[in-house]
Amino acid sequence: MKTLNLLIRFALVGFMALSLQSCGLLGAAGLSKQGLSAKKAPANLTAARKTSSEMLDHSSWTTLLQRHVNEAGFVDYKGFQKDKKDLDAYCNYLSSYQPDETWSVQEQLAYYINLYNAYTIKLILENYPTASIKDLDGPWTKAFVPVGNKNLSLGGIENSLLRKMNEPRIHFAINCASFSCPKLLNEAFTADDIDAQLELVTRDFINSERNEIKKNQAKVSQLFNWYAKDYLANGTESVKEFINRYSDVQIAPETTLEFLEYDWSLNEQ
Repeated sequence: MKTLNLLIRFALVGFMALSLQSCGLLGAAGLSKQGLSAKKAPANLTAARKTSSEMLDHSSWTTLLQRHVNEAGFVDYKGFQKDKKDLDAYCNYLSSYQPDETWSVQEQLAYYINLYNAYTIKLILENYPTASIKDLDGPWTKAFVPVGNKNLSLGGIENSLLRKMNEPRIHFAINCASFSCPKLLNEAFTADDIDAQLELVTRDFINSERNEIKKNQAKVSQLFNWYAKDYLANGTESVKEFINRYSDVQIAPETTLEFLEYDWSLNEQ
């Protein structure tokens, strides 16, 4: 019995450690979607109806991103602080909405991705300077993001909403303010362009220095380890198959994926 209890305790500790590594997104607040709608994206996102009861204007977010995020995706947080009122206004604008079933899947994806990214920047600015988002208290588990009359955590937005939408490319669109994260796109995601934007960020990340891909050796981001099952959507049989769909260098079938250490240092210019 003692041996069994010890094994259970070790398993729980291991599970908790993995949860913390993967952006801490399995905390209690991160498990709840607060009753919000998250439609499943079809295999061909462009084939889904774009008609929506709401058509949000994300142009102010694009203005801020183009002003303070460079082409490499790094953020000028000091400069961003000067425009914090504009960022707060955009965050409040997003929070005044509450996605429901009358929204198109494209509108929902754009909304949740921009919500995650904007509130992550807001969190960093409210705690700046900081060396890493992981130095903050509960950055992914505290429910500090208002959505209509709900309050979500960043973990809730990713785990309970975006990850439930059957769209693995979201992992390359959201940015957790860290060096090893996919770069922060310096334009807002929009319902009209969401499929092309998701294709762009996915291809860009897989072929970036965040991965070291050769035919017979593939060292890839921990994102492909932490969220492995997400990449098996729509009939994809393996993580390797998903990567090869976008990679300039094709990984050989017999090659085993290795996972690089994740750098949590701030993604600051």
